[in-house]
Amino acid sequence: MKTNAGRLLEAAGVPCRTLPYELSGEEFSAEAVADRLGLPRGQVFKTLVTVGPGGPVFALIPAGTALSLKKLARLRGERRLEMAPLADVFRLTGYRRGAVTVPGAKRAYPAAVDESALEWERMAVSAGAQGAQLLVETASYLRFIAAAVGPIASGAPSEASPAGYRQGRPKGGAARTTT
Repeated sequence: MKTNAGRLLEAAGVPCRTLPYELSGEEFSAEAVADRLGLPRGQVFKTLVTVGPGGPVFALIPAGTALSLKKLARLRGERRLEMAPLADVFRLTGYRRGAVTVPGAKRAYPAAVDESALEWERMAVSAGAQGAQLLVETASYLRFIAAAVGPIASGAPSEASPAGYRQGRPKGGAARTTT
């Protein structure tokens, strides 16, 4: 399944691979997606939309964590930010809930990514369609979306950085088969 986001990344030379998945009903949390794909939750990033006096800001945080609006505002140099109402997400981004991604959004809003992304050689982000993630080379993706990187997530899911994983590879071992 090729999506507009995947095509934009490939055209820009950002290595990526589409990972299709199926979830039942209305369940499309980042945690459920990570579990379905068999990826560590810390490697799967959910894209949230926030708004503030300076306009919308995308925030990418690992599955199983919460966004710290205060830390995000500080990183972006904003006085305050709040979550965009769900009813406004499609109007702002052109994407439906569960499919929001930075590439291909209606407008090029600023993006911020939690610093834990730097622990992974590859990270998974929404492909812009429910039922698909993109496994992207982290450094190239962060450059492509011109992301500010900092500590914007709070909490640490039990599987965010599982023992033995760093840079998308088992410690002391060969590259993971999911990369």
